[in-house]
Amino acid sequence: MSTIIGLLVVIGAVCGGFAMSGGPFPVLWQPNELIVIGGAAFGTLIVMSPGKILKRVSAAFKKGFQNHIPTAKDYEALLQLLYGVFQLTRREGMLALESHLENPNESPLFKKYPAVTHRHHAMTFLCDGLRQLVDGCSVSELSLLFETEMETLHEEEHQPIALLKTTGDALPGLGIVAAVLGIVITMGHMDGGPEVIGHHVAAALVGTFLGILLCYGVMAPIATSIELQAQAETRFLMAIREGVLCAARGNAPELSVEFARRVIFSDERPTSKDMPKLLAAAKG
Repeated sequence: MSTIIGLLVVIGAVCGGFAMSGGPFPVLWQPNELIVIGGAAFGTLIVMSPGKILKRVSAAFKKGFQNHIPTAKDYEALLQLLYGVFQLTRREGMLALESHLENPNESPLFKKYPAVTHRHHAMTFLCDGLRQLVDGCSVSELSLLFETEMETLHEEEHQPIALLKTTGDALPGLGIVAAVLGIVITMGHMDGGPEVIGHHVAAALVGTFLGILLCYGVMAPIATSIELQAQAETRFLMAIREGVLCAARGNAPELSVEFARRVIFSDERPTSKDMPKLLAAAKG
């Protein structure tokens, strides 16, 4: 929703300033310029996206209009879930997790925290790590596995973001292409008088205007939003990693959850004073 609101503000500010200057809006409606710029941009994106990468770009672009950033409530649910897991393993051993990991969505341990279970990457990351511990994986090996998984996810998320940014960077140049084509058309109407020539020149310049606006007012902000959401989801995984590794080293559940809490940004994590009440609720 914030993306849509932001785009409306951008368009409203540009159009509002144009109207205050007495600009004629009909001259801005140039569908031929949009076809040249939009079609060429989409074509370059297809060229840069072999195999399944185009599908990833499409999914990433949709994410730009959504909000996947974990909230303070999501982090509270994560800390409570981790505390419940660590309490169970401390009382009954790692093998007690087997029945819960077979079908996490039906596990009473996980079902209590839908704010965590609906995050597919986070649940896969957590459950895979816990399965490795159940199977006897050492702490050092698990740490390497976590690092490898996070690097892979980072690369997977970075690919579509980089392609969207490259496509956005190409839009001003494609706008110039559309403008040059408009000038070529204008040259064929040199005998039409100043009014006709002025209209065609204005239509050509709209191509440059659209290319720059679509680059800096649309594509770049959307790509940045996707990138920041990816970084926020990575931090969610980092909290899981630090908590699980601390517990795997044999530390108390409270200390393990504290390690996870310290990874969270200060304005999103519960305070140390809130933690006893939060963990007591999880224990209950």
